[in-house]
Amino acid sequence: MAHVSEPDLLALHGLRLKGFAEAGVVATLLRKSEEEVVAALTQASASELALYRDGRMKGWGLTPVGRVENERLLAAELGGLPPVDGVPARSIVESVYARFLALNGTMLAVCTRWQVKDADAQVLNDDSDPDYDAAVIDELALLDQAVQPLLVELVSVLDRFGVYPEGLTHALERVRAGDRQWFTKPIMESYHTVWFELHEDLLATLGIDRASEGAH
Repeated sequence: MAHVSEPDLLALHGLRLKGFAEAGVVATLLRKSEEEVVAALTQASASELALYRDGRMKGWGLTPVGRVENERLLAAELGGLPPVDGVPARSIVESVYARFLALNGTMLAVCTRWQVKDADAQVLNDDSDPDYDAAVIDELALLDQAVQPLLVELVSVLDRFGVYPEGLTHALERVRAGDRQWFTKPIMESYHTVWFELHEDLLATLGIDRASEGAH
């Protein structure tokens, strides 16, 4: 059975992935109740690991100390997991990460084609050509078919990765249904948003800094 992360780790990790968010948004990401997340974040705040900002923009965020603690908890969690079918847990996550990176460039290119019809002439995609849009959506579907098996491997190690296959599938279904904002729109659970958070989760879990990613 996949390992279920502790509430204190999940609360900090949710803020790491979202950056700055209300507890309800973090709860949706973690598949927890808002009450559970508020309790965990309140405890984290008491330890100066998280901070709630009030005003025009309200929400929770990690403190610098909280980010370091999140990284410590993630490393301890992964290092303490038992092997899966004889394979060390870290080796599984590293293997998935390497194959995910191989798909990441394709994801960026597909998103660019969705937004810009002619990159050289900087012609935006205004959705006036349904055949063009359908072709790009087909590309996204093929990419989804490639990434989903990787997520199955991740979920066999860490239960918290289970949010990503569900999120990507839902976003793709919405795009196919004609709701184009579910492709790349930020500040919602679009396909691009879920993909970005998956990428960040892999980096955080393995202790890789995004700026030095190419060296791994």
